[in-house]
Amino acid sequence: MSGLVVVGVDGSESSLAAVETAAREARARGASLRVVHAFIWPALPVPLGPSPVGPSEGGLRRLAENLLTKAVERARATAPDVRVDRALVTGEALTVLRTESRTAELVVVGSRGMGGFVGLLVGSTAVHLAAHGLCPVLVVREQPATVDGGPVVVGVDGSPVGARAVDFAFAEAELRKAPLVALHAWTTWNAPLPAPRDPSLPYANPPGELAAEEERLLHESIAGRQERYPGVVVEHKVVHGGTREALIEASRSAQLLVVGSRGRGGFTGLLLGSVSQAVLHHAHCPVAVVRGAGAA
Repeated sequence: MSGLVVVGVDGSESSLAAVETAAREARARGASLRVVHAFIWPALPVPLGPSPVGPSEGGLRRLAENLLTKAVERARATAPDVRVDRALVTGEALTVLRTESRTAELVVVGSRGMGGFVGLLVGSTAVHLAAHGLCPVLVVREQPATVDGGPVVVGVDGSPVGARAVDFAFAEAELRKAPLVALHAWTTWNAPLPAPRDPSLPYANPPGELAAEEERLLHESIAGRQERYPGVVVEHKVVHGGTREALIEASRSAQLLVVGSRGRGGFTGLLLGSVSQAVLHHAHCPVAVVRGAGAA
């Protein structure tokens, strides 16, 4: 058994759903599973052990240990043949999980933790880890609308980060024995103009030339992967419309949505693009965010 999948837990239903997903991922990859809880020591003088006047099973440290035990039991019930380790690490959740991502091939987290604002669909830890993690990050909701037998959907935009997302999506489709939908969405505002046919008319192109260029971009962006993953059935899908809307709609029937952390548009300095943030908040299935080569 090789490889490592890490899952962050905090006792929420969302994190327990993440544990089940992480256990299945580890089983499919032939990897071990590490269940991690980030424990912050209180600033106030609160006893970490049982209170002299309280129940023997009380205390912050004991509660954290019980939380980990429950998560490990859920993992072993989901994938009994997977080796499961546990870790109670002192530190803030994002810092702890980012450190864990240095040695993991995948980090799995729930979309909503125990803290923060209840109305948010995705918590700050999930969003920031997707931007700063050093390996792909899979974000899971507590009640994912996953469709059995649904495809893996990957957003394709021709960018270098998008190429890593495509590689990850092909590997996931093979692991899950699922079809793959390679989706590219474009509008006249985000599509690069093809070279003009007539230099004397620098902005003139035959009707349909822009659409043909976008079709070509999709095919070129996934070229070569089919030979490496011959068992994966691929559907090419080009949508004339907004990327966020197209991916969120495609997620309704998907079992997993894969995106790159940064696309070819927007502000270069941002670690997480607007499309990635939108699907993290609004997709109807688990979302995997893959960063560029500099993250490794």
